[in-house]
Amino acid sequence: MRVVASTERRDSGPLRAAGSGDMELVTSRSGGIVVAQACKRVDSTNARAFEQALKGIVTEDDQGMVVDCEDLAYISSAGLRAVLLTAKTLARRQSGFAMCCLGNSIREVFAISGFDKIIAIHPTQDAAVAALAR
Repeated sequence: MRVVASTERRDSGPLRAAGSGDMELVTSRSGGIVVAQACKRVDSTNARAFEQALKGIVTEDDQGMVVDCEDLAYISSAGLRAVLLTAKTLARRQSGFAMCCLGNSIREVFAISGFDKIIAIHPTQDAAVAALAR
């Protein structure tokens, strides 16, 4: 897994990760909210690293985290578990957690598993950031 971190504001333009691998995570911060853009796949081979990366990028100063799934092509049950454990960890820290920009196949996985009922899902990154910034 490749993690590309940036402290740039979202309005500085889109951030893109370069390189190969099954999973890439590009991070930025916007008004106290960490935005993590998940790229490619989250499956049993990288779900643990994905979870650890998500948990590791949130600082005590952050109000919450948004996982942007616009560039995510696939998520397995192991990936769903990583999302749930991250959300629970952040809830214990009293930090918010939301997801956004789920493609049709990812949205279907969340609906079938019932995760769309327990994880806040927003249509856009701006909507997700605004919801957590309250």
